[in-house]
Amino acid sequence: MEVFKDYAYYYNAFYQEKDYKEEAAQVDILLKKYGKNIQSILNFGSGTGRHDIELTKLGYQCNGVDVSPIMVDLGRKNAKRERLDIDFSVEDIRIFRAKVKYDAVISLFHVMSYQNKNQDVLNAFNSARNALNKGGVFLFDVWYGPGVLSDKPTVRVKEIEDENYKLVRIAKPTMYDKEDVVDVCYEVYVFEKDTGKARVIREVHSMRYFFKPELEFMLEKAGFELINNIDSRTFEETDYTSWTSYFIARAV
Repeated sequence: MEVFKDYAYYYNAFYQEKDYKEEAAQVDILLKKYGKNIQSILNFGSGTGRHDIELTKLGYQCNGVDVSPIMVDLGRKNAKRERLDIDFSVEDIRIFRAKVKYDAVISLFHVMSYQNKNQDVLNAFNSARNALNKGGVFLFDVWYGPGVLSDKPTVRVKEIEDENYKLVRIAKPTMYDKEDVVDVCYEVYVFEKDTGKARVIREVHSMRYFFKPELEFMLEKAGFELINNIDSRTFEETDYTSWTSYFIARAV
């Protein structure tokens, strides 16, 4: 089943409360703290381009890649609407090779957790290293194992409504302990107000949760030095309440 196909059209609606400006400001703080004179950023898994837009407004030169053609198209439209020059392209980060070098590679909203197999993770890390000059910063976030296992995912229901649609999303998790993966089955019920029609979108998003030692090992294999990992929400040290974590590495 393809991820972010029909669901992509309603992605912004479900995450309309997501504060991309604040998250871009957090990325800016981390890049300034752990990097040196960072100007250019490549975004792995750029989605609808909202992070790239906010980072461009902060003065960075951003490009984004995403495996979903629909997401890339939405990103281009969003950037054009803002009159910003951001290049978005359809790429698989596991095999992508950048044509130019960047000061930083970022990957947000748990894109790395979509890399379920060890080789997928290593390939994505190799792609990031290939895109960076020596000393460049690699910043990404993941589902963090200690937090996920301490507060296991449960069924969640979210409803949103505007002048055109009423949307109901049900997220049902299934955990696989031998793979450290959670299959999140999304059922999205779309009710069109003008026609009275209804339809259902179903997608399964397989999310891997990670632990620091394995990521540190794979980063080293790809030519990185792990600098730090912190709680994505608090910016403090991770603990068993940390469901997501930023990892910051430097190209060596």
